[in-house]
Parts: sequence; structure tokens; C-alpha cells
Amino acid sequence: MRSEPISPAPELPPGTRIQPAECETHGQYEQKVFPVLGKELRSGCPECSRIIRQKAEAAELANKAMELRMAMERKLGAALIPKRFASKTLDGYVATSTEQRKALNTCRRYAAEFAQIAESGRCLLLLGKPGTGKTHLSVAIANEIMAKSSATAVYRTIGAVLQSIRATYDHSSDKSESQILSSLISPSLLILDEIGVSKEKPSDFELTTLFAIINGRYEQMRPTVIVSNLDAKALPDALGERCIDRLREGGVIVIPFEWESLRGKEGV
Repeated sequence: MRSEPISPAPELPPGTRIQPAECETHGQYEQKVFPVLGKELRSGCPECSRIIRQKAEAAELANKAMELRMAMERKLGAALIPKRFASKTLDGYVATSTEQRKALNTCRRYAAEFAQIAESGRCLLLLGKPGTGKTHLSVAIANEIMAKSSATAVYRTIGAVLQSIRATYDHSSDKSESQILSSLISPSLLILDEIGVSKEKPSDFELTTLFAIINGRYEQMRPTVIVSNLDAKALPDALGERCIDRLREGGVIVIPFEWESLRGKEGV
């Protein structure tokens, strides 16, 4: 077996000498004495120096870990994800049928490829029966991309959005309508849930607000996830054709959730 060549020891500066020295903690060591501007600079115990460096590196790693945790907490706080769904993950979604596994795998790919999706603004529609895990998977995508990248995400129900905007009209809100809309347009990913939850025809106010959000994100090429109990045929009545056209741009992904409700069971 061929042995690796041994690197030569680094040359010491001219005038440097080596003398025996003793550390109170680690015992004897070879001390280097360097002549500097007419004075002598003596090296310390190499083991003490190693421990000091090790502690400094550990402190730096701890500080970085703390900064990452704080950044993640700020992201999660800004995401406005309800407490019930805050801990939902893709791994935590229990898929037992072929359709469920297909839905889960599509959401996994969406999260894994989010860097490319963010460039094209490709949207995702989770549509179908209630209690089938649509909100779980949408929030899991948000949690995944926030944990593994610098991307930001916001979860909102359309009802909460409309309520917050109405509050600006009677000055009971500390934000303006434009500020609320901006907070929904600027994140890397927006999840809009409970679209079409009312059986009544959406008002002009609701349709105008939805268009302002979806069109704003469309213009900035930012992807949106729509979560609804409606199917693909009924969705245009709840969103309006103009919104549907914007969502289709770039090749919208539609996942149908046609199995029976699993609410109350593990993984939903």
C-alpha cells in the first residue's frame, strides 16, 4: 500500500527559537519565542489554545442556531397559521389510499421544487370534500419551505381577509386596506383557505378583493395555494373567471380530494 507523502513542517520566522515550557493545567510543551520589534513574543500552551478555539467555535454555532430559531419563529408568527395546524408536516399526513398517496406526493414535489415554482408563479389548487386533509397539506407545504429555505408563507381564510379589510372602513383597524393587501401579495407563498365555503353567491366586494390579491400575486409571479371544498367546475363561481385565468397561468396544478372525510382520525 502506497503511503501518503508527509507535508513538511512550516518554516519558522528567522530568529525564532524553541524552548521548554510548562502549563499549570497540561504540563510541558514546546514554546516558540518570536523576536518582534526588539522584544520577544512567546507562544502559549497549544492545548489551552485549542480549548479556547473550540469554545469560541461552539459559541458561534450556538449563536447561529439561536438566530435561525428566532428567524423561524418570526416566520411562523408572520405566517398566521392557526394553532391547530401549526405543527402539521408532510410526513405527518397519513395516506392509505392510492388517491391520498398521489395527493401527498404532489404536495411533496411542490415543496421540494418550490425554488423553481417561485420563479414561474405556478399555483396549486386543493379541491374537494371537507375533512380530507386539504388544509393539513397546504400548511405542511408552507412549514416545509419556511424550514428549508428563506421563503416566507402566509395562511389566511377568505373570511378573515374580508373581515380585516371591512375593519379598515370604520377605522377599527390599525392597518389600511392597502397594507392588508400588500401583506398578502408580498409573501413567497400565500395559502387562501375556505374559498366558496358559503353557499351564497359571492358579493362584488368578495370578488373584487379576491381579484386584487390573486392579480397582485400574478403580476409579481408569486404562487398561490387555493383550498376549497368546491370541485374544479364550481370554483369559477366562487373566485370569478378573471381569478381563474390568473391561477391557470404557468400550468396550475389541481389535486382532487374525492375520498370520504377523515376528520378526527390521525394524520388529518
